[in-house]
Amino acid sequence: MDLPGPRWKKGKDGKDSAAYAAAYPMSGIVAELQASLRDSQAVAILSGEGGDAVLPVGTDQAKLLNKASFGRALENAGEEGQWFQLGPEEVFFLCHALKCITVESGNKRHIGEGELWDLLTSISEPFPEMYKAYEHLRLKNWVVKSGLQYGADFVAYRHHPALVHSEFAVIVVPEGKAFGARCARRVQVWSDLLCALRASGSVAKTLLVLTISSNGCEVASSDCLEQLIVHERTITRWMPQQCREQQDKQRREEASRGMQRQRTCRQEASREEKGDTREGVALSYWGVILSFTVLSSILVYKLKF
Repeated sequence: MDLPGPRWKKGKDGKDSAAYAAAYPMSGIVAELQASLRDSQAVAILSGEGGDAVLPVGTDQAKLLNKASFGRALENAGEEGQWFQLGPEEVFFLCHALKCITVESGNKRHIGEGELWDLLTSISEPFPEMYKAYEHLRLKNWVVKSGLQYGADFVAYRHHPALVHSEFAVIVVPEGKAFGARCARRVQVWSDLLCALRASGSVAKTLLVLTISSNGCEVASSDCLEQLIVHERTITRWMPQQCREQQDKQRREEASRGMQRQRTCRQEASREEKGDTREGVALSYWGVILSFTVLSSILVYKLKF
């Protein structure tokens, strides 16, 4: 069964969102943001117990963060600056994967990558598998947002959410002893999967299950991220009636094309037959005239002599 394609939104000014996305790919926007934050030595400040952080940036960097769809803008701190609130996965992605920001605590104390990992995993037990899924999709240039309102862990967009609807509702399933009892928590029985499938289908999204395999490694530090394996599985409902209708439609179209070809062949044969008949009549006409001319010439010749 074919997966649905991207559903591009129509801009208020009539611009083609698909053409804009092709002209400004997400990979290029993220690369520009990475270079800008790295050059400015941007610092994110942990803001609370949930693992969120605020990132003060300039006007140009704020535009890039908006285009790359990282975090959300807070109230303006001034004419020359902007504050962005980042989620735990976004903070660690910018720090660990892109290496373009550093992180500090509220009292200006520098927090290294290892300490940040320990802090985020202590705040949220499933952070390792959630971050690995987030990083996996982001490195493939998908825009990843919370899927809580759709009953999923994440939703994935082909480009900025202002340009296109999300295509995938993502469920993250850990697999391996390192994840402990969390392995069977997300999808325990078939009814859980069916509920998720129904929910994603009702909002025109494909259900994407990302199984995170520990591959025998421990998740006590960020070093495990290179060893974690991600298995991608898309799940769709099989609707027999729809399949039959599609097959019947294809058969009708093929039969119609066959009849059209036969009709065309008959018309061509008829035209050729008519052409041959007209040609035969013309030849017979000229043959009679020629014969009459020859007989007349012979008769005149005999009368003379």
